[in-house]
Amino acid sequence: MKSEMDGMDAEHIAAIDRQEDAINHTITEITQIILDLKRLLERLQDKLDTSDFCLVFDYTSRMEEFRIFPAWFQVTLPTFTPKKINRDQIHQQIGSLSKQAFTFLLDEPWTLTDIQTEYRGELRSVSCLNDSELWTCGYDKFMRLYDLHGELLWSVQTKSGDWTRDITMTRSGGLVYTDIWNTSINLVKGTQIQTLITLRGWKPRGLCSTSSGDFLVIMDSDDYKQTKVVRYSGSTEKQSIQWDDQSKPLYISGPYTKYLSENRNLDICVADFAARAVVVVSAAGKLRFRYTGPPSTPRESFSPLGITTDSRGNILTSDDDSHRIHIIDQDGHFLRYIHNCGLQRPRGLCVDSRDNLFVAEYRGKVKKIQYYK
Repeated sequence: MKSEMDGMDAEHIAAIDRQEDAINHTITEITQIILDLKRLLERLQDKLDTSDFCLVFDYTSRMEEFRIFPAWFQVTLPTFTPKKINRDQIHQQIGSLSKQAFTFLLDEPWTLTDIQTEYRGELRSVSCLNDSELWTCGYDKFMRLYDLHGELLWSVQTKSGDWTRDITMTRSGGLVYTDIWNTSINLVKGTQIQTLITLRGWKPRGLCSTSSGDFLVIMDSDDYKQTKVVRYSGSTEKQSIQWDDQSKPLYISGPYTKYLSENRNLDICVADFAARAVVVVSAAGKLRFRYTGPPSTPRESFSPLGITTDSRGNILTSDDDSHRIHIIDQDGHFLRYIHNCGLQRPRGLCVDSRDNLFVAEYRGKVKKIQYYK
């Protein structure tokens, strides 16, 4: 077993060495380009030379190429699985090790499936029932279930007859939705709709189910002066998250789009469109960080709407204005964009069990995107 671990260590170190070599190679290229440009600028300032002007006209920027971090990867470390002692089989007393795995973010994610839904107005949310079926909701009174071929399998009308703000799946496969017009949270069971929670003085917006079977709901007060995240177990309120350690609001209040997701480390991640930020708090409600885009991106250009998390603990949020997805790690560090799949105003997000990403677009399309290899 120790020999197995040594072999895994060697693989891990080799992968890190390859990544370091790629980074050093990129740094060398960038340094040389900067030197070449400085020399060209000096020559142009000293005297006019036709050949120098030709070099200027022939120059092509490589900024977009260098924005992509070389071969970023995550390592899934092995876990030990013990075995129950069997005195008749002494040679099998020790348990087993799982294999170490390397997962790379694709430099160029690609679209696996492109689904045209019935929505012609604004498609808002998408939630996976399983790896081959997904629920959608938008600006009408129906929630619709599709397969990956785009076939409509089922539709359900909201109890109030008005459109819903968000949907999520329970661990048992039930569909839960928020209804802002009658301030309720509802469960679809077959052909029946059961009202789980009716709020007083608050309007529900985004919601998600958690690993423990609870619900997290982000809501605004009726006068739009307060916003909070509430955890429910069934219809019982267990937790309310609203203020930071300085008694300042964690979220921007007002009639703005707000979605949320629970990460695998139990952090609560909120896409706060009005704040131009992803706000992440711990399970206890303590502020961990605010992500406002990569350092090179002006804050006012970041417009987070949909949000989800994957099995590696990475956070994905849709940037409506820039037509792209930001991928950040669980500590708020920018990793990569998804901006090459022809996305048009991406909204709701979810991932399936294989970490394939589903993106709901404003004009009614759902795209299934692979971004890991």
